[in-house]
Order: sequence, then C-alpha cells, then structure tokens
Amino acid sequence: MGGHSLVRRVCVFCGSSAGNSSDYAEEAAKVGTLLAERGLGVVYGGASVGLMGAVADAALAAGGEVIGVIPKHLMRVEIAHHNLTELHVVEDMHERKATMAALSDAFLALPGGAGTLEELFEVWTWAQLGLHAKPIGLVDSGGYFAKLAEFIDHMSAEGFLNRASRELITIDADPAALLDAFEKHDAVPVDKWA
Repeated sequence: MGGHSLVRRVCVFCGSSAGNSSDYAEEAAKVGTLLAERGLGVVYGGASVGLMGAVADAALAAGGEVIGVIPKHLMRVEIAHHNLTELHVVEDMHERKATMAALSDAFLALPGGAGTLEELFEVWTWAQLGLHAKPIGLVDSGGYFAKLAEFIDHMSAEGFLNRASRELITIDADPAALLDAFEKHDAVPVDKWA
C-alpha cells in the first residue's frame, strides 16, 4: 500500500522558554509563518509563552489555523493562549500528547528542553513500533540539535537503532526543506524488528 501522506496539520514540539538567544524565537516565528503560508494548521501545546507562543502568534498573524492542547495543571504555569482557533484543555500530559498526535499528520521539533525531547522521542518510538507512519522533522536552528544527531548516530553505530528507525527522523536547519520532505514522505510503517 503506502503512497504519499497528505499533510494538513503539523504538530510542533518546542520550548515553553525562549532560550538565551533571540534567534530561537525569530526562527520559531518563521516556522509559524511558513506553516500558515503553506495552508498547514499548527497543533501545539497551547501556551502563550516561549517558543510555543512565538510559533502560535506568527501562524495566527499569517492567518493560519492554530490548535492548542494544554493540560489543566499547566493552564496557569504555561499561561494558556486565548486567541487560538481552538484550545483543548485536557486532564494530563498523556492525554495532551495523544490528542496532539491524533490531530496531526506530521511532527516538527524546534529547540526546547526535556519536555520537547520527550514528545519527540515518544512519537519517534511510536513510528518505530508501526503505530503511525507520519513524518518527523527536527528544525536544527543554529545547530541546536547537532549533538543530538551525533548521539542518534552513536546509538545506531552501537547497535541500538537500525537504519530504518534512524531514517524515521529528518534533521535540517531549513524548515521549508523539512516540509518539502513531509510532502514526499512514504506513509509506510517501519518494522523495528527487521
């Protein structure tokens, strides 16, 4: 079967902090604008702060659809964004991630901390296990993910990650290149055990 996946909405994982360089927020805003200009909806964690807010604000300013998913306990901490197309308030982090994944056709990770990596690794693991065949990309803003890419290659070299699983994620500094790759992505699940 297979065939190319049709991407309508992209889930964006990124920091609720802005990072030490203003470049991160600028890059995040560019991603939000790019998604909206391409007619792609944004699904993200629902916050109005940090890179999350930058992506959402830019996408909204460019006329895009932005759907936030935030757990009750983070409504105040992450300061829920109240100008979104839709805001889903869910019970907990598990429901947040499952809802974001269900609403999305692809995943894009921007710089962030442990939460961003946890979300990324979960959808990557699900792809490895054949639970979805949606494309996954990392926007390598300013070389942010270079050491992670090195470590992923190390996992592969040490025999903990097969080639097919390694190829489930694409890393590029240019978000437009990642979106182009998403369009060509073959929606064929990988066999982790092959």
